[in-house]
Amino acid sequence: MHNFKNLKVWQKSVDLAVKIYQATADFPSEEKFGLTSQMRRAGVSIPSNIAEGTAKSSSKSFSNSLEISLGESFELETQLIIAERVNLISSEKANLIESDIAEIQKMITGLKSSLTL
Repeated sequence: MHNFKNLKVWQKSVDLAVKIYQATADFPSEEKFGLTSQMRRAGVSIPSNIAEGTAKSSSKSFSNSLEISLGESFELETQLIIAERVNLISSEKANLIESDIAEIQKMITGLKSSLTL
C-alpha cells in the first residue's frame, strides 16, 4: 500500500484537476452540464482513482485503478480537443494542458509497469 499523497503522479494529477477547473470557469453557462461538467469530472477522476488504487490489497487491483485513471486521462484529452475546436479554450491554454496530460499518462504507465502482478 502506498501513501498516495507522496506519489508525484497523484500530485501532478491534482494540479491538473485544478487547472481544468480554472480553464472551464470561463466556459459559457450553457456548457455547465456539457463539456464543463465532463472535463471537471474526468480531471477529478484521474487523481481520485490513483488514490483509490493505493488502498487496494493487491498490485493487480492497484493496476486496475491505474488503468481507469489512464482511461480518464484520455477522455479528458479528447474533451480538451473538442473544447479547443469549438473555441471554448485557446490553443495556447489547450496545448499547455495537453502537455500536462501527456506527462501524467507517461507517469501512470510507468507506475503501472513497476507493479509486480
